[in-house]
Amino acid sequence: MTVRIFVPQDAAALALGAEDVAAAIAAEIADRGLDARIVRTGSRGLFWLEPLVEVDTGLGRTAYGPVAVSDVTSLFDSGLVSGHGHALCLGLTEDIPFLRQQTRLTFARCGIIDPLSLDDYRAHGGWSGLEKALAMRPAEIVAQVTDSGLRGRGGAGFPTGIKWKTTMEAAGPQKYIVCNADEGDSGTFADRMIMEGDPFVLIEGMAIAGVATGATRGYIYIRSEYPHAIDSMTRAIAIALRAGILGADVLGSKHAFEIEVRSGAGAYVCGEETSLLNSLEGKRGVVRAKPPLPALQGFLGRPTVVNNVISLASVPVIMAKGAAFFRDFGMGRSRGTIPIQLAGNVRHGGLFETTFGLTLGEIVDQIGGGTASGRPVKAVQVGGPLGAYFPRALLDTPFDYEAFAAKGGLIGHAGITVFDDTADLLKQARFAMEFCAIESCGKCTPCRIGSTRGVETLDRIRAGIEPEKNRALISDLCNTMKYGSLCALGGFTPYPVMSAMTHFPEDFSPARIVEAAE
Repeated sequence: MTVRIFVPQDAAALALGAEDVAAAIAAEIADRGLDARIVRTGSRGLFWLEPLVEVDTGLGRTAYGPVAVSDVTSLFDSGLVSGHGHALCLGLTEDIPFLRQQTRLTFARCGIIDPLSLDDYRAHGGWSGLEKALAMRPAEIVAQVTDSGLRGRGGAGFPTGIKWKTTMEAAGPQKYIVCNADEGDSGTFADRMIMEGDPFVLIEGMAIAGVATGATRGYIYIRSEYPHAIDSMTRAIAIALRAGILGADVLGSKHAFEIEVRSGAGAYVCGEETSLLNSLEGKRGVVRAKPPLPALQGFLGRPTVVNNVISLASVPVIMAKGAAFFRDFGMGRSRGTIPIQLAGNVRHGGLFETTFGLTLGEIVDQIGGGTASGRPVKAVQVGGPLGAYFPRALLDTPFDYEAFAAKGGLIGHAGITVFDDTADLLKQARFAMEFCAIESCGKCTPCRIGSTRGVETLDRIRAGIEPEKNRALISDLCNTMKYGSLCALGGFTPYPVMSAMTHFPEDFSPARIVEAAE
């Protein structure tokens, strides 16, 4: 029997040498005349173990990692194709604690299947959600998504079913599904992992959204910095079109749905849905005033659903297994699972899909293993560059939309960045203002001018110039930006700035500033 050896081709694994490892494995197979073949997959999300090589032994998949090219010969000498022991052997992949503790719904296939194999996708439950949706009325599909409690995973946490219902009921000669894959937050990579590791699940979710709302065209807006994701999605769409999954008659039904990939141009603000729509239309990526809502007048002025990758990729399992199945996971109004992305100064960086409810401390200390440096955790930023900095005292906060909002934070796209006790939070606050100033589309004054004044004011604090007066000025400035900005870029920049100043006042004090300078 041909032995299958799995090597990831996810961008993170490639960055750590997976392509060279795959070539070395192929050479060993040829030189030794072995009956084995390499299957390229997405990543399991255990980035500290990449490249992670797996072998199907018939009793399960055995993992080895992190594998370097220099390890390949010794792996084969030790009996890799039989799953025999080696210093890099981690045992059965599913028994690795980081994976065993997860609840994988959206990422159930990621790292397991060949991302562009329709047979693999179907063998692991693919298309069953779409098939069930095609047998239902649009209102029934929308009701199931609504009843599941699914909320937008892109940052705002808005109920997905409400968006779909609004677009379904809107009148228009043409409707659209737009997937926001402009994953620009630092420390986030869940969207990319899905597009590179399980692209058909996104296609299936978008097709279901099209059937539910009456949309016949979809667009995936992917950031230009994701060339591997762009290639994977483009190829997957072509495969689905040839197989009759997309096109004039989706899976042989009366419904039509087609998808195109569009590449962004590197603007962070285009992660905001109306800026994205402007960019998609070939215009400058600036924020549109609301109303009208995109669900009523979106792309080209037509009713448009704009959802994040993870939101759409979560829909197939909801349709396949029912709203109650998905809703049974989580806590409060935060239902289902959330793909937490661990980054920064953390020992076990990667993707951890789990139900809502774990505390931030459990995620950082137990799942993430604490800091990579071994020093104490000082701050944890959740939600990308616009997320609040939580001190150790707040790490008992449950990972839940409302719980985070109550503590002055936001979950955002569920990216977690860890900082040890060497971090300078005044410097981080300045970075937030500078980031906003650079990335601002310039349409509204609070964001455009406020962020620039914020950098200048924080520089005065750093220089020891009237620190109390300038800290008060920062508070006032943040209040103006929070409530006066047109979109979340200017509106959320105060979160990292004010949380840094509130929870780490010592970093803004003259004594600490002098100490840091020395």
